[in-house]
Amino acid sequence: MLNSILLLFGNLGTTELIIIVVIILLLFGGKKIPELMKGVGKGVRSFKEGMDEVKDEVEKPIKEAVDEENKDTGTKSNGK
Repeated sequence: MLNSILLLFGNLGTTELIIIVVIILLLFGGKKIPELMKGVGKGVRSFKEGMDEVKDEVEKPIKEAVDEENKDTGTKSNGK
């Protein structure tokens, strides 16, 4: 995450970042920015939860197959 932020703002200097922040303050105002950031945070959290669900759906059949194979051979799974 930090690497992607650095890549995004890597070529911008301090002056450019200050100008961008001032423009954002002028466009949205001081009261609206926390609400926007809260919405962005909820979106990021929702995205991460979705990624975790997809990961679980992909790993579940693999884990079940390994567990079934181990049950047939009489060995124990290492939990991965």
